[in-house]
Amino acid sequence: MTRLPLAQLPNLGPRSAAWLADIGIRDLATLQRIGVAESLRRLLAAGHRPSLNLAYALTAGLEGRHWQSLDADERSALVLMMDGLRRAHTSATDRGRCGWCGDDPRYVRYHDEEWGVPVHDERKLFEFLVLEGAQAGLSWITILRKREGYRRAFADFDPAAVAAFSEADAQALLADTGIVRNRAKIQATIGNARAFLELQARYGSFDRFVWDFVDGHPRVNHWRSLAEVPATTAESDALSKALKAAGFKFVGSTICYAHMQATGMVNDHLVSCFRHAELADAA
Repeated sequence: MTRLPLAQLPNLGPRSAAWLADIGIRDLATLQRIGVAESLRRLLAAGHRPSLNLAYALTAGLEGRHWQSLDADERSALVLMMDGLRRAHTSATDRGRCGWCGDDPRYVRYHDEEWGVPVHDERKLFEFLVLEGAQAGLSWITILRKREGYRRAFADFDPAAVAAFSEADAQALLADTGIVRNRAKIQATIGNARAFLELQARYGSFDRFVWDFVDGHPRVNHWRSLAEVPATTAESDALSKALKAAGFKFVGSTICYAHMQATGMVNDHLVSCFRHAELADAA
């Protein structure tokens, strides 16, 4: 689909268009890629209140139809979808969590136990580099569901073992359904392991290298809504530049900032989330 503005959608009002722009959806191609359900979930997480009519307009509009052309079955399915999204959002909010984790048990556990916890273990830091790079263009929950597959395929995230992978090993991984079977990402993981070892040798540890970008201490932010949380920062820009110079791939600034969030270099839990205070007190 070409990058036509959202104004091309029938029955999409300016307020709804502004909400969608607020979460990074400004054209039909982006809306199609993300999907209606995920777009609505992100609107809820950002503090907006999307209506059932908006679900109708987005669903029908992506097919070039007017929302009134939706039949009874299509409308019923959208009613159920909206109810499910609202329940998931309310459940997460009532528990005092960041809304992005919804109610998927795997996602909730990751949010509660890992995301934002400072990581200094070398193998764990490499694991997050592998997983964040694998996520590029995909959802994080997709990667979480394949995490054990990655652990098995990439030697329990031992960078020395991965650095020794041959071209035959890389070729075999293309047939492994437990990971994202993308040649560029697989080759990047092997190359990144080698670059990781070089940085360890140069700085004494990768931990020392990467944490220098936040002066060795977690940056504690105080966001009140998901819409405030940045995708990149000056620190992630600098980290990305340094990693690329060291030979890493799939380490753009957005991926680097996700890595910083995941490994606790920054505390980006919302202030309303119970984990924000817990991690801030421990910083």
